Amino acid sequence: MLKIHIFFISLVSAIGLYAQTSYFADGYHGGTYGHYPLWQTQFMIDKLNENPDWKINLEIEPETWDSVQLHTPEAYRQWQNIADNPRIEWTNPTYAQPYCFNISGESIIRQFEYGIRKIKQHFPKVSFYTYAVEEPCFTSALPQILRSFGFHAAVLKNPNTCWGGYVAGFGNGIIHWTGPDGTSLLTVPRYACEALEKNSTWQTTSWNNSDEFLQTCSAAHVRYPVGMCYQDVGWKNGPWLGSGEHIKNNSRYVTWREYFTSIDKENITDEWHLSQEDIRVSLMWGSQVLQRIAQEVRHSENKIVQAEKIASMARIERNEQLPDAKLAEAWRTLLLSQHHDSWIVPYNHLRANGRTWAEEIALWTANTDSIAGQIIRHATMSSTTAKKNEAVCYLKMYNTLPVSRHAVISEVLPENMQSKTIVPVNVKGEILPSSMQIKAGKKYLTFSVVLPAFGYTTVRLKEKSSAAKPVDRGIRFLSKQECVMENDRYRITFDLAHGGIIKSLIAKQLNNKEFVDNQSAFGFGELRGRFYEKERFISNREQPAQLSIVENNDLRKQVCIESQIDEHPCRTYVTLNQSSDIIDFSLQIDWKNNTGIGEYRQTSDWRANRRAFYDDRFKLNLLLPARLNHPALYKDAPFDVCKSQPENTFYNTWDSIKNNIILRWVDLLQNDQQYGLALFSDHTASYSYGRDFPLGLTLQYSGIGLWGVDYTITQPLHVNYALLPHRKIWNVAGIGTKNTEWNEPPIVVALDNSEMTEQSFLRFDRSGYELSACKPDGDQALILRVFNRESDSQPVKITFNFPVKSCMEIALDGEMQSVCSVENNSIQVSAPRFGIKTFYIRK
Repeated sequence: MLKIHIFFISLVSAIGLYAQTSYFADGYHGGTYGHYPLWQTQFMIDKLNENPDWKINLEIEPETWDSVQLHTPEAYRQWQNIADNPRIEWTNPTYAQPYCFNISGESIIRQFEYGIRKIKQHFPKVSFYTYAVEEPCFTSALPQILRSFGFHAAVLKNPNTCWGGYVAGFGNGIIHWTGPDGTSLLTVPRYACEALEKNSTWQTTSWNNSDEFLQTCSAAHVRYPVGMCYQDVGWKNGPWLGSGEHIKNNSRYVTWREYFTSIDKENITDEWHLSQEDIRVSLMWGSQVLQRIAQEVRHSENKIVQAEKIASMARIERNEQLPDAKLAEAWRTLLLSQHHDSWIVPYNHLRANGRTWAEEIALWTANTDSIAGQIIRHATMSSTTAKKNEAVCYLKMYNTLPVSRHAVISEVLPENMQSKTIVPVNVKGEILPSSMQIKAGKKYLTFSVVLPAFGYTTVRLKEKSSAAKPVDRGIRFLSKQECVMENDRYRITFDLAHGGIIKSLIAKQLNNKEFVDNQSAFGFGELRGRFYEKERFISNREQPAQLSIVENNDLRKQVCIESQIDEHPCRTYVTLNQSSDIIDFSLQIDWKNNTGIGEYRQTSDWRANRRAFYDDRFKLNLLLPARLNHPALYKDAPFDVCKSQPENTFYNTWDSIKNNIILRWVDLLQNDQQYGLALFSDHTASYSYGRDFPLGLTLQYSGIGLWGVDYTITQPLHVNYALLPHRKIWNVAGIGTKNTEWNEPPIVVALDNSEMTEQSFLRFDRSGYELSACKPDGDQALILRVFNRESDSQPVKITFNFPVKSCMEIALDGEMQSVCSVENNSIQVSAPRFGIKTFYIRK
């Protein structure tokens, strides 16, 4: 009787399962860089003709169609005729399919801008409705960006390619995904019932509309269950679930647009304020190759944005024309370097040239940097008119921030001044505070200057008859084992007996607050990791350090600390600048050989759920035990800031991944919100933090990683980072603004001749809003993008110091939103926290 009862229940479940319509989004992923065989286009055309019930969603790199047009012109012509067919949907038009969570918000916008432009060059009638991807190419701010590019929906699944991660499960059907600025987008999430596949490290249960997936959906009352698989181009399966009468589980192929527009959306009430930490992703953080890629990308991101801003200044001042093709090429190579494959398989070889992703990225970012440098040189040097004087040199300093800033500048003197005493003179004829010192056999001039908002100032280098006797101040040795470095902001004490760690960090402007937790088992600034070949943790605290003074004057203090970790020499430069709250560090480790660093020696079993490279506590870390009571941790993300919720960052299996990414900064804030300590990084990396473990920046992993590849140490490690002690919560303290200042330093141009001029082209009247981008457009126009990271509901007033004929707010796709009122050459801009506003300005 029991057997009959069980059979009856199973029969009823099966009838319910197959009676319900289940949906499936099939399609293709890849492209000319990720690989795209020459037969692929014709194959898709043929399979669509053979299977009238089949529909496909496409995530194809836009440059692919250049190649298809060249090498298979007949297939290209046929594809042009069906590119906008309702059975085909284009779901990710980004130029190089970036992960998004690991690059700047401005880069994400350009990925869509240039990608859509390229696709429409080939297929003008194609439109974009749904954002859906094969890899975890997500970030929390996407709803706002997608809406502004005209998208209506999104998908937060990547069921067949979860190697690098996946999004947390949520809900039981279509939801409203709400971004940090309040923008919502209809979205298919990874359902709460959509489990990670058993015995897999790359799939969820929806990858093939399995019985298990559909049964769990039925039990969870998912009304319109939909599975998904974007096949890699080159796979010859055709319809993934079969076709005709053989389609698996009564499934119905849909484009995502069809799915969203054909089902009942009347009763959708679930809303998800997705946190950046709901995007559970893990790459080979700490591996030398990924660290180098991340640094190269960050450097190019910063430089091209500054080049655009300086080109805008030249357009305003002299109507200087910037070749659009040159700027587009600079962005093109940067965008390619952000391709997700370059971050997850950097050792893979591209096409026939034999170079790896990592080698290609070095060339791509070098090209971006070179073009950006050309743009800057052209924009800054063509206005010089004064007569040449061999005894005089000028420095022109550009500020790309929309507010004025104080800066300490240090520049090597030209050859004809190396033997002279030089002072800087500003546009008012005033001699600026300065000092000279010898570095690496060259004489440098360090001076203090105030730079106008979004503009430039000029100083003249003048010979002085006699030099004041230099006075060393601010750095002193208390003993052979202790040295104090002090300026108007900080007093730092180094423990030279234990690797040069910081035993005290006093912030004078913060009521002499001590930021070092000397009760911790770890040292502040300690380098520590598990060298698994020696079966123990090794730290630079185990050996003494030597400290030398590099610069010691009223404007700048800089020391060099030389230590060792095991047999490997370490060198750290620590810099304090007058009136700056930022403490700069530059670390180099000269590895003598490849040494294993991580939890244990990983085998090459790439299917293993447990991995040695997951738990960052065992990698080489820069540790920062801070004296802050029960602190919370905040971290930035593209166009967002996230308060961390997990108790710690620790995990060691694929099915327990956490988001522990530092994009540009993380910040510890003690529980009463009185004091905090921010850490800035020069590259996207990971961090560690939890009970009984201090904030740690991941520096080095060496061992087996994804797919059994050995991630080795092949060259010295070189990382720049900074610390910012502060009062109050991150937005009140202006952490994001100060980080932008750190990433966009003044650009200094040495000139043989120049007019002594100073100019501000535009300015913001309050902090909290950032100038995300300013670029020339056409003959007489500028595009200005404003991001509200820190401000409350109050608007920002933007004043233009040039005639403005008209100003329109536009969407990211260029569509006009509204006409702005220009009064006294100013506009008022109001955006919600984390909101983006873009303006088209005619001069």
